[in-house]
Amino acid sequence: MSVKLTETAWLDAYCEVSFAELALLSGLTEAELRELVEYGALAPNDPRESQWTFSGECVATLRTAYRLRESFDLDPNALSLALGFLERIHALEAELRALRAQLPRQITRA
Repeated sequence: MSVKLTETAWLDAYCEVSFAELALLSGLTEAELRELVEYGALAPNDPRESQWTFSGECVATLRTAYRLRESFDLDPNALSLALGFLERIHALEAELRALRAQLPRQITRA
């Protein structure tokens, strides 16, 4: 199901956005998005389809990419590298949270 830009939508893994919608929602140009796909920083749901669709989850990531591009004047290659680092940081943070959850809780006495 594609997002209607006139409605509020919860953008998650089950929501699909078209290539044009992704450009509008992210602030990046279609050319920049194509380059991010070429560099592997952005993956369409099915790259073999002529009309690419994307998971709604990537909108927040691409909004971050837009802010990085604007703040640091990054080209798409540098932007894809920064996005890769951010993805790795998020994965490591999730792993750290999971490991901390396995530790026994310390009881503090007042």
